[in-house]
Amino acid sequence: MSDVTAVEQLVSKYNALRQEIKKVIVGQDEVVEQVLLSIFSGGHALLIGVPGLAKTLLVNTVAQALGLKFKRIQFTPDLMPSDILGSEILDQNRQFKFIKGPIFANIILADEINRTPPKTQAALLEAMQERAVTIAGHHYKLDLPYFVLATQNPIEQEGTYPLPEAQLDRFMFAVNLDYPSFSEEVDVVKTTTSGEVAQVNPLFSAQEIIDFQQLIRRIPVADNVIEYAVTLVGKTRPKSSSATELVKNYIDWGAGPRASQNLILGAKAYSALHGKFSPDIEDVQKVAIGILRHRLIKNYKAEAEGLTIEEIVTSLY
Repeated sequence: MSDVTAVEQLVSKYNALRQEIKKVIVGQDEVVEQVLLSIFSGGHALLIGVPGLAKTLLVNTVAQALGLKFKRIQFTPDLMPSDILGSEILDQNRQFKFIKGPIFANIILADEINRTPPKTQAALLEAMQERAVTIAGHHYKLDLPYFVLATQNPIEQEGTYPLPEAQLDRFMFAVNLDYPSFSEEVDVVKTTTSGEVAQVNPLFSAQEIIDFQQLIRRIPVADNVIEYAVTLVGKTRPKSSSATELVKNYIDWGAGPRASQNLILGAKAYSALHGKFSPDIEDVQKVAIGILRHRLIKNYKAEAEGLTIEEIVTSLY
C-alpha cells in the first residue's frame, strides 16, 4: 500500500473514530482531537481541568474505541513506585516471581498525577521515555503502542506536588478542558440520566496504530516548516536573541528542543488526519499552544497582570 493510500485510509478511520467517541463524549471536540493527535504521534498527554468534566471517561472511551488494553492508576499521597511498576514476591517454590503492576498496559490513565510525591511520579519517567521499566535490576519492555494520559486538577493546590519540569516535558500535549456550552450540558444531562448506555466499538488493532504512527513519521516536511518550528521555540527563550519583548518581560524559562520535535510531529499528524500529505506553517500553529503551554514558565509579573501562556504563544506566530 502506498503512503498516499495509507493517509486516505487513516483519515477515514480517524473520522469513524471521532464519531464512535461522540457516542459517549458530548462536545470537547478540540480536546478529543489533541488526545488523538498525541496518540497517533506516539506521544503522551496531560489533561488539565476541574472535577466533573469527564476526563476519566474520555480516556476510557478513547481506549475502548482504539481497541487497546487500558489501566487506571489513582494517584494518592501514599502511592509507592511498586504500586505502579509491580514487585517481586517469593512463590511457593522459594523462587522470586515478578508480579506486573498496572503500568503494563497500552493506555495508562494517571488520574490526578500531582497528588503523589515526586518519587512515585518519577516511576513513570522511564516508561514514558523508553517504553520500558527496570525493576530489581531486570529490564522489562512494555507492549506497544504505549501512552500515558494523565489528569490534573488546576484549582486544588493543597496536598499536591507540582510535576517536575523534566516530567512535564515528557508530555507532548497539555490539554485544557473547559466547561461545556449550555446546549452541550443539556445533552450531557439527557444522555447520562437515562437508562441507555452507548456501546463503543473498537475500530483499530494495536498493529494498525503502530503502522499509522510509522506512516506519520514518514510524512515529508519542507525545510522552511522545520525552520519555522525551531524559530518559534527559540522565541520562547528569554535569553535568545530572537525573543520578543513580551517573552523577555514575562517568561522565566522557555521551551527546550523536545518542543521543536513535538511541533513537527504534531504538525505531521494534524496534516495527515486532515487529508494533507505534508504539513505547512499553519499546521505547526494549530498544535503550538497544546505543545508549548506546559513548557513555558511565567514570572510573577505575568501572574500579577493576568497574562496567559496562550496569549504569549499566539503573539509569537
